[in-house]
Amino acid sequence: MKNAFVIVTLSGLLSACAVAPPAQPVAESAQLSAEAREQAQAKAELDAKAEAGAEQARLPKVELTSTLLNQLLKAEFAFRGGDWQGPYLTMLSLAQQTRDPRLARRAAEMALAARQPEDTLAAVRQWRQLDPQSDEATQYYLGMVILSDNISDAEEIFRKRLEGAPAGVRGIVLYQVQQLLARAKDKEAAAAMLERLVAPYRGTLEGHVVLAQGALARGDKAGASREARAALALKPDSEIAVLTLAQAGENEGQVRELLATFVAANPNAREVRAAHARLLVNDKQFEAARSEFLLLDKQQPDNVTTLYALGVLSTQLNDPGGAETYFTRFIDVLGRNPEDERDPSKALLILSQLAEERGDIKAAVGWLDKLPEGDEKALFGTQLRRAQLLGKGGDVPAARRLLASLKPGEPAAQAQVAAAEAQVLRDAGQAEQAFILMQDAAKRFPTNPDLLYDFALLAEKTGHMEVMEQTLRDVMRLAPDNHHAYNALGYSLAERNVRLEEARALIEKALSMAPEDPFIMDSMGWVQYRLGNLDAAEAHLRRAYGLRRDPEIAVHLGEVLWQKGKQADAQKLWREARAKDPQNDTLRSTLARLRLSL
Repeated sequence: MKNAFVIVTLSGLLSACAVAPPAQPVAESAQLSAEAREQAQAKAELDAKAEAGAEQARLPKVELTSTLLNQLLKAEFAFRGGDWQGPYLTMLSLAQQTRDPRLARRAAEMALAARQPEDTLAAVRQWRQLDPQSDEATQYYLGMVILSDNISDAEEIFRKRLEGAPAGVRGIVLYQVQQLLARAKDKEAAAAMLERLVAPYRGTLEGHVVLAQGALARGDKAGASREARAALALKPDSEIAVLTLAQAGENEGQVRELLATFVAANPNAREVRAAHARLLVNDKQFEAARSEFLLLDKQQPDNVTTLYALGVLSTQLNDPGGAETYFTRFIDVLGRNPEDERDPSKALLILSQLAEERGDIKAAVGWLDKLPEGDEKALFGTQLRRAQLLGKGGDVPAARRLLASLKPGEPAAQAQVAAAEAQVLRDAGQAEQAFILMQDAAKRFPTNPDLLYDFALLAEKTGHMEVMEQTLRDVMRLAPDNHHAYNALGYSLAERNVRLEEARALIEKALSMAPEDPFIMDSMGWVQYRLGNLDAAEAHLRRAYGLRRDPEIAVHLGEVLWQKGKQADAQKLWREARAKDPQNDTLRSTLARLRLSL
């Protein structure tokens, strides 16, 4: 059993930046080639400039009389004062009188801010009537109509857009149509409309893909698969087609094989390779996933998504040096791209921990200093971490002063401060003082399972075994689903080689709650070893070490192998553990107990 300050979980860290797995619907994930996207972007910029100039030419010449100005100002001030209906009606009326579409647009903004969809649609409809050539008005109108109870008015607009789009851009317009229709309330009407709109372009790649994604949105995987395969028949190297086909897959293993085959034939298919890597992560094939992300990094070195994923995978694979390298590059690239709005906080906190683990307290504090200003809760957490680092750096009085300056109002936060101060004392070698402090905190916060759990571990560390056991049982009572408590007590019993059947039952319960936790697997392997079940012990420990190459797990597995006569394998594992953590207490005590040296 291991009590780590941070256990990086892939589900929590990859979710924010990794490529979405193909098994999920991705109506907005349609990707064309880079060249097509660049062409579309350039066209959009030119169209925007042209639209702005054309709009100025179309606007009516309205004289801004004192009466008109007074009405406009009165409406605006009333709107800012909290009234929306009167100003809205004023703007609509003035728009009709002046024929100025800008006033209808302002009425739409007021109704939208007041969350009045029907009034917003009425204003947008008038805006479009006053300026039928405005692409912006049409976009707003389409968005509102799609969300209304009657989407039929959108069909003619969509049809004209598709007919007027150049052949090289029509695919993008098809995707936009499909994405808009996917938001419609009336799914059946939207699906039928999509079929009619795509009919003239059914023989195209984009036509098949759009119909496939429409089928996915309706839950028709068979139809989606049929259309996606038709798209691949037209263009076997189409990433969007194969990703759409993957979405229609029923079996993750088959999907993984499909994507692996595709990237083998198309090594530069970034989107598919990234999706394949994510599936490997889901299947806990972390080394294989990292290999895929390494290829992505080689192709595009400054991609923050790839760098973040490599950092997480390196942490998961117990490669702190690699994790530090990739997270540092991630922070560097974000710093050079201020327009990127991704939050660097998690990466900075991990870098701080990595620096701490290699003994560089100054660097650990430096990473904390780079954290962006957040809310009060985030600042509180940072201050707790800063205090712990000050203590580890040898300045225990400064750490305690910082903690004493924190005056949280919530009992849960007060308990966190107490636990942090105890950790500072424990790190400074003042374990008994830490125990006394936590004993007092446990009396003040008797229903806080997190604090009680920390107190129990500290009680064990200081030899107060009865206190440890009773406190862990209190945690189980307060939080019956807290698998850490069951695991901690079970491991403690196994480690002391007492009440082994009870220990096994506790660990089995923990494992039933968290079957993929490598540290609970380690505990189960250790209790099986204590019971004399060497084969079962080896099986559990090998599985645990395969999931997480942690030094403590390596030491336990090594001892089991040693007792089974596999001395060379055991020594190899112990050397690996020593290389990762030269000061590991479990390794030193094990070698001393077995009277061995490496």
